[in-house]
Amino acid sequence: MENASKNKLFFASCIALTVTAMTFSIRAGILGQLNIDFGVNETQLGWINSMAFLGFPLAMILGGLLYNSLGPRKLMWVAFIGHMLGLLMTIFAANLGGFWGLIISTFFIGFANGAVEAACNPMIADMYPEKKTAMLNKFHVWFPGGIVIGALITHFLGDMLGWQALIGIMIIPTLIYAFLIFGQTFPEAQDLESDTGENIKGLVNPLFIFIAICMTVTATSELGTQQWVEKILGNQGANPMLILALWAGIMAIGRFFAGPIIHKLNPVGVLFGSAIISTIGIFLLLNSSGTMTYLATAVFAIGLTYFWPTMIGFVGEYLPRTGALGMSLVGGAGMFGVSIWNPVIGNWLDTAKETAMANGLTGDDIDFFAGQQTLDNLAWFPAALIILFGILYFYMKSRDFKPNTSSLLD
Repeated sequence: MENASKNKLFFASCIALTVTAMTFSIRAGILGQLNIDFGVNETQLGWINSMAFLGFPLAMILGGLLYNSLGPRKLMWVAFIGHMLGLLMTIFAANLGGFWGLIISTFFIGFANGAVEAACNPMIADMYPEKKTAMLNKFHVWFPGGIVIGALITHFLGDMLGWQALIGIMIIPTLIYAFLIFGQTFPEAQDLESDTGENIKGLVNPLFIFIAICMTVTATSELGTQQWVEKILGNQGANPMLILALWAGIMAIGRFFAGPIIHKLNPVGVLFGSAIISTIGIFLLLNSSGTMTYLATAVFAIGLTYFWPTMIGFVGEYLPRTGALGMSLVGGAGMFGVSIWNPVIGNWLDTAKETAMANGLTGDDIDFFAGQQTLDNLAWFPAALIILFGILYFYMKSRDFKPNTSSLLD
């Protein structure tokens, strides 16, 4: 495969993932306005949010099953169509049934986001067979990178432009990644098993099932908290969009320089250490306010940085028989977990607000109490990962598992 095509496809993948991330951060920043414009409560917002996380795993499951027959090219075009449909329908949601317009449009966006992951993760693994985990981390730089871009756009331009224009801005990078993939030569499967029947057989493995379960917890720790940042941390004396930008910026830098860390600790050691740091971080958030919230956010972000790409890289390295399907299903499991928990998180907020009002709290004190109570519930997710990844660390060490390639990193 020519380096020119490889570079363009990697660049296009990064832009597509940036769009994916912007859909998360910009939606997180406009939840309050949707509250007002559409007259929905926190639980209903949770259902709207959950559609993005439901469409995502469905696309990854279908994309994983069909990757060997369709290839990454067609899946990328599916992502483009889904993004355009979802973004345009969101802008005109008021003319499409309001709440139900948001439900359907958010599902399309989620499906497109899943198609990006289903196409790009195995494609990058095939383009860089000797450094899968390193390149997947560099690719996944652009999820937090896109979060930063979306958060800063929302913070500085939100009041000036309005939420519909913020959604419209994402059409520009969507058109750019479509232009970049047009006419390119896509890679053939190399290190990953490309027989779908063998992929399915490879899934019947306790280690794969364990990783998929862990992914539901890591994804909820990251995205369940991130998607509700305005509601959870908006009354702790710090700007929620700047918190989100700091959070994602740290994750982007960490993923870009992931190579030496993973080389020294190995993927499982990174996951175990990340669980400990993220747990410390979320408990710091529970006990901070004002400028200290930024410091606590930084610790939490460091803990979350390597979860997603390292777990996908783990499947590519240690469970190659599962192929593109395995990588897609692990990511899909994570997003499906978040789709289940999103309405629950919204309900936690509603219930906590009712409790606060019953106890005589008023104004911002209600929102502060609700945010703290919800964050307290979310703290159990990274705490559980210390146990889960501790088990994985000692299991892998006892079995002396070897990765599929000669080198994890460049």
